[in-house]
Amino acid sequence: MGLPMQVLTAAALDLVLGDPRWLPHPVRGIGWLASRLEDVARRVLGPTRLAGLLTALAVYALAGWAAWGLIRAAAQLDPRAADIAAVLVIYTTIAPRDLAGHSRRVFRALAAGDLAESRRAVANIVGRDVERLDESGVARATVESVAESTVDGVTAPLFYALLAGPVGAMVYRAVNTLDSMFGHRDDRYRDFGWAAARIDDLANYVPARLTAVLLCLAALILRQRPLAAMRILIRDGRKHDSPNAGLSEAAMAGALGVQLGGRVWYDGEAVDKPTIGDDLEPVGPQHIRAANALMFVTAGLFLAIGVSLLAFSAVALLGETH
Repeated sequence: MGLPMQVLTAAALDLVLGDPRWLPHPVRGIGWLASRLEDVARRVLGPTRLAGLLTALAVYALAGWAAWGLIRAAAQLDPRAADIAAVLVIYTTIAPRDLAGHSRRVFRALAAGDLAESRRAVANIVGRDVERLDESGVARATVESVAESTVDGVTAPLFYALLAGPVGAMVYRAVNTLDSMFGHRDDRYRDFGWAAARIDDLANYVPARLTAVLLCLAALILRQRPLAAMRILIRDGRKHDSPNAGLSEAAMAGALGVQLGGRVWYDGEAVDKPTIGDDLEPVGPQHIRAANALMFVTAGLFLAIGVSLLAFSAVALLGETH
């Protein structure tokens, strides 16, 4: 089984199974390892940028080595076992069905008029204070999460799987996990988490831009607002604090005709984020469903184009050797 088929099989597996809670997930292992190495690095080097950099590099290396070792060990048993191991590694790095499942729980609660339950549901996918959110605020937070996670949880791991195989996908998952753990601007992680945040920005640079363009194409396919998606992407894509997250949010805001960003609360403190998109209509439950549709179509486009290019490259390379 070649790499294109491994990636396609992993994507199909995610659509069928999602992320079963009983299945040991590498993100939990990466998180445990990062916490242990952080303790050691802080004791030896203190809360410095060097300590954070060395911790991050060690976690990336060990995550990649574990993926490689699993596939290598499986190959000693049978080539088909190696294919299965490779598919499973890639499968654990992507999460479109899980992302859609979390956002659908928010949608169902909002559609039922249960604001309290919708707040509990959205708290599973965002880090902001949810007690202050009204119905539109809950929907807006969910759409923002889907837009950002379309890159982090779907297209970026697919990009690295297609570029560098299962090991590349797992290393990316380690990069993204460490950014979630260390990439904060508080006193504890301002220096220690600097490297993890910058490496995550670098890793997402190309996937985020490809995804934003494909979101506009997905809007065309779904008969939403493709021209507005492109216009808002160009106008507002760089307003976000992150050099990457604002791009997918801007494309999605334009496609849906809504405004994202604005005032949010973290640990009781108000933060005024730049607004992204035009406020053509209030963000509501229907936009969560539309955001999920955009995410799935974008993922399909990304996968189709990536696998086609990879297969074409393999055929061209084979032709040159004969």
